[in-house]
Amino acid sequence: MPTFVGIFINSNMLTFITDLTSPLLEFIKDDPVRPDIPVEFRVSGNRFVSSIVDDENNTPRAMVCVSLQDTIPKSVDELMSAVCAPTAAIFYTIWSYAPGAGAELLRRTVSEIQEQFPSIERFVTLSPKTEMARRFHLKNGAEIFRENESTVNYEYHPLVQHEILDKHV
Repeated sequence: MPTFVGIFINSNMLTFITDLTSPLLEFIKDDPVRPDIPVEFRVSGNRFVSSIVDDENNTPRAMVCVSLQDTIPKSVDELMSAVCAPTAAIFYTIWSYAPGAGAELLRRTVSEIQEQFPSIERFVTLSPKTEMARRFHLKNGAEIFRENESTVNYEYHPLVQHEILDKHV
């Protein structure tokens, strides 16, 4: 997994955290969705944390945990498998500290994953079955891909680069 230093956009840096040395990992304690998942799990193997960081005070505006997979998981346990050729980015927990920051983080993370990992073709959540998760993902353009026993997979269909260029021509 490559190390990402950061991408500056709108005076907020997008950071992919891939190892345990990042001071931003102290904010994992604020995860309201899956607080029981250890930090070590979140930044190992094919998993990382993406965050928009306020560059004035170096604190996160939002954080999302991502696992690169070759299948769409139905449970957190399925995120533990080793993957050689990932084709899907799974967003398995997200939280924000500022209004609109969670949606912005998802858009920017998807865009950066598309650039850094061209084999990733699907962007799917592993969300709890809550009304809050449902409203958030449907409001931000996702569709329900699958309802599982204790989770829901919402799928985002981002524009591919040539579609974005075609819209601006």
